[in-house]
Amino acid sequence: MAKLNFAEETLPLGDVKVERKMKRVLATFNHRKIQTNRLHTKAAEWFPIIEPILAAYGIPEDFKYVPLVESGLNAGVSPKGATGFWQFMPGTARTYGLKVNSKVDERKNLRKSTIAACKYIKELYGIFDSWTLVAAAYNVGDNHMKKQINRQNQDNYFKMRLNSETGGYVYKLISMKEIVEDPSRYGFKAPKSVLAYQKPFSTTNVE
Repeated sequence: MAKLNFAEETLPLGDVKVERKMKRVLATFNHRKIQTNRLHTKAAEWFPIIEPILAAYGIPEDFKYVPLVESGLNAGVSPKGATGFWQFMPGTARTYGLKVNSKVDERKNLRKSTIAACKYIKELYGIFDSWTLVAAAYNVGDNHMKKQINRQNQDNYFKMRLNSETGGYVYKLISMKEIVEDPSRYGFKAPKSVLAYQKPFSTTNVE
């Protein structure tokens, strides 16, 4: 496989288990071509809003794939009650400045929820000092991630033993990144026109 990375952290493809898992996750996306093609459309629509906010907070651009994996860039509700593009639980949403009550739910506002996600992600990086661990912690929760690091005496995401969802989370992000940025390489039709998320963006001022 070609060199792959997430937030400039390189996937250790020299590890046979890692390479095998990466191929398996990519194959799963290939078998869901109709759904994945829809995600290309979502990316073109919403990435122009997400990218400059990430840049303004100093968050690696690859984190724009988190809401694509979490919610398919839909402002829906999960069975566990997580809501919106970034799939915030009510308590976490309020902690990072979002209004969630009977009248308004700002988790469904892409710009506001992205700002909240950036605040959370930046805080997680201050704890874990690794973007792959930050992504995993976003999925499973920072307290659980800290417990696993201490229990296993291991802070390399790719060497940790995690539950199936969290253990595959960064692989899903990398797969989505690969398929969106280089669709023809993975058997998807290339977009007919230049999509918005493939264009350069300037940073924007955010509070």
